[in-house]
Amino acid sequence: MSQQQRMPWIVGVSGASGTPFAAAVLRGLLAAGESVDLVVSRASRLTLLDETGIAFRDAHWREDLAAWLARGADGKPETFDVDVSGVRHWAAGDLAAGPSSGSYPAKGMLIVPASTACVAGVALGLSKDLLQRAASVTLKERRKLVVAVRETPLSGATLKQLVALDEAGAVVLPASPGFYAGATHIQDLVDFVAGRVLDAAGVPHRLYRRWEGELGGAGSGG
Repeated sequence: MSQQQRMPWIVGVSGASGTPFAAAVLRGLLAAGESVDLVVSRASRLTLLDETGIAFRDAHWREDLAAWLARGADGKPETFDVDVSGVRHWAAGDLAAGPSSGSYPAKGMLIVPASTACVAGVALGLSKDLLQRAASVTLKERRKLVVAVRETPLSGATLKQLVALDEAGAVVLPASPGFYAGATHIQDLVDFVAGRVLDAAGVPHRLYRRWEGELGGAGSGG
């Protein structure tokens, strides 16, 4: 696919706990044949290191990303086999990067997970880094923005900021797993949230069992 034809999803990873959610969304996008532009914030690199032991480095981002996406939510390495050739990485401090401009082609943006600091920055239009700037561009261009907020409890200020994002056209999607799909493993719960993010983006996937109106369907394996 040529650069002119490329129409990626921008995926922003902020500093909230929940890097397995981001990994599952990235795997889902790549499995669906989507191109991805990835922005990993400075704070999220600390969270990633703490949750996985992986240091995400700009100079070695392909190797680090491959190791991250291969890791299961339970921490087991080499759980997944993922081709990261469809990913383009932009440094979080690069405010001249492609996604900082509305003329840069993109389908939309998914922020997974979204910290309350990230929510505040996007709601207020601060654009302090590329992640926030790309989100502001996504909103002004009326493209799809999904904000998977991961925090509990939520303060009144954050609730107001989430309402502001909703009113601006974003999809506010708390990282809250459902249990009707018959989860038996931590990966199932992570994949449920990732699947709901992809649902909001309109990207097909098979990450979780959908509700079909049958009580007890999960327990029967239906």
